[in-house]
Amino acid sequence: MKEEIIIAGFGGQGVLSMGKILAYSGLMDDKEVTWMPSYGPEQRGGTANVTVILSDEKISSPVLDSYDIVIALNQQSLDKFAPKVKPGGILIFDTNGIHNRPTRTDIEIYPIDAMEATLEIGNSKAYNMVVMGALLEAMPYKLPMENVIKGLKKSLPERHHKLIPLNEKAIEKGREILKK
Repeated sequence: MKEEIIIAGFGGQGVLSMGKILAYSGLMDDKEVTWMPSYGPEQRGGTANVTVILSDEKISSPVLDSYDIVIALNQQSLDKFAPKVKPGGILIFDTNGIHNRPTRTDIEIYPIDAMEATLEIGNSKAYNMVVMGALLEAMPYKLPMENVIKGLKKSLPERHHKLIPLNEKAIEKGREILKK
């Protein structure tokens, strides 16, 4: 098993946090993991992406030209990374602000409305966890939920552990979106 994933969007959308939680979740499941963030000088509003590789075997390099799974949270990221999904791969994108939808027929495409889902659960700060839920549902390798929660606990400062139930709810909402 090897999953090569990139998550891309604007700073402030929780892109790097999602990648970190995914990486920690893989570690908790005894996988080999790389986590390679890339972001502009702005903390919020600049572009950001993170590459995560989960594997049963040693990972030779975290630098990739193509991906098994691409998550794009804005048009700029969709334009840049959708062509880099390997044939047979997965593209998940948030429909908000997307004007040019992907048209590839050789990949699985999952449009999601993560912002609408956050309104349904009553907290827009859980946006990235809705997207994480969609990823967990779509990816062929199924990370155990208990490891995702351990990854959340490892990623969040202890003072924010009270938000873990909200994050779990958001993850489940993201999974539900793809099950429809």
